[in-house]
Amino acid sequence: MLKLGIMGMSQGNGHPYSWAAIINGDFNTEEMDKCGYAGIPMYLNANKDTLGIDGARVTHIWTQERSISEHIAKASLIENVVDDAEEMIGHVDAVLLARDDPENHVQMAKPFINAGVPIFIDKPLAITTEDLAYFSEQNKNGKFLMSCSSMRYANEALTVKTEIATLGKLELATVVGKKDWTKYGIHMLEALFALLDDPKAISVQHVGESGKDIVVVNFENGFVATVHLFMDIAATFQITLFGQNEWRQIDIKNSYSMFKENLTEFVKSVKEGKSRIPFEKTENIIRTLIGAKESLVNEGKVIDLR
Repeated sequence: MLKLGIMGMSQGNGHPYSWAAIINGDFNTEEMDKCGYAGIPMYLNANKDTLGIDGARVTHIWTQERSISEHIAKASLIENVVDDAEEMIGHVDAVLLARDDPENHVQMAKPFINAGVPIFIDKPLAITTEDLAYFSEQNKNGKFLMSCSSMRYANEALTVKTEIATLGKLELATVVGKKDWTKYGIHMLEALFALLDDPKAISVQHVGESGKDIVVVNFENGFVATVHLFMDIAATFQITLFGQNEWRQIDIKNSYSMFKENLTEFVKSVKEGKSRIPFEKTENIIRTLIGAKESLVNEGKVIDLR
């Protein structure tokens, strides 16, 4: 049985509650209802019969406040609460860094990377070239780190992926999401890149404005995508593919299934001794994410990613 530690929380992100419950296979209904994220108890209750990941259990938790840790532990049935994240080293087989504030990822991940503890880092892995370079170097040195948005495993996108050949030569994708570029643009990029078998992005240009992000991504194979993140539109995660023969629209809605598949892939990776997502794929996406922010700061300059 793999013993997993989990670290959290960051503002607006309830992953420590849901991820631990999904892995552990059960939860305290009364406490989970108090988690502050209405969607979490809804999808956990709706999928109770499929909760649990064989061969793994979240046994330890740390957050920045003891009271938060204790509540997550009660809700998600975690046995051990620690006051310092590094206390988990030596007691767990792997760690989930379930925070989506990338500016803190290097600092929080470094003790576990140095200790050789396999780690999953929530999206986005990094938002600066310096932090991305650190993780790239650790990967080259053989350290086990894995990071992605769970939208890499969205069932709705995987279904359309089996039909892509029928669309003919792909010419364009339009991608639409809600909220900010840093934390939600990564969702849309991950879903798109995975859908297309992770083509190499060669340039990126931000042609919108902050809060109304419009980003053009050009790929090595000649394919073009536009990614739209608007703060004030109705909530949506949508991809439309246009081929020379047909087109398909994808509405991504099933959070539970993508979370479970992502966590299952991490557990499999730990058992196999290496990430099942090659780091080059993650690096390709994060460089695109960072490049778009650089383009915005530089008034829409085209950023060469080669």
